[in-house]
Amino acid sequence: MRPVVHVNVAMSADGKLSTRERRQVRISGPADFARVDRIKAESDAVMVGIGTVLADNPSLTVKSADLRAMRVARGLPGHPVRIVVDSGARTPPDASILHKGEGERIIACSERADQEKKALLGRSATVLIAGRDRVDLPLLLTLLHERGIRRLMVEGGGTLIAGLFSGGLVDELTCFVGNMIIGGRDAPTLADGPGFIDEDTFVRLSLSGMERMDEGVLLTWRVTREG
Repeated sequence: MRPVVHVNVAMSADGKLSTRERRQVRISGPADFARVDRIKAESDAVMVGIGTVLADNPSLTVKSADLRAMRVARGLPGHPVRIVVDSGARTPPDASILHKGEGERIIACSERADQEKKALLGRSATVLIAGRDRVDLPLLLTLLHERGIRRLMVEGGGTLIAGLFSGGLVDELTCFVGNMIIGGRDAPTLADGPGFIDEDTFVRLSLSGMERMDEGVLLTWRVTREG
């Protein structure tokens, strides 16, 4: 058993998440920010990869006081569980994700990660070991389901998202496409990593929604399951 996985990204018209220097870029606007905040508030947990933490230092908190109050009224913390996939325990001890807002934090590491670094992170977060040399994503999702996480939002980056798609672990993708061209063959995309070999291995999507938003367009896709 695993949580329902919802990947949410904002990308440029040419499919880039940020610049080649992996510098954070404002791609969407107020309407999309509010939409993302609501998805976050409605999720049990929000997950990012270590690259996103190092590049953007996100807090992954729910920004709207009304949405936080909605969660509290349901008997939940104001913010969802925040998760970093971090095979090597490289999350900085002062990272915003560890200190901003109440609620549980989880750092998913591998067995090979430095024991002292894991112990240090364990002062601010729950350290989950999921895999020997690198985080085993199917195992991690199983462990998260066992901890009561039923709906998981993933906000990046491209390497983590690619791994989830490769493992058949994504159920829904929402993608805000902004009105800009970033360019650069080394700029991160929605799904980085080695890529898929041929058409037989491509992940197929079914378009379930499309709307104009801010100065771009929001696309909602469901992952097509064969059989």
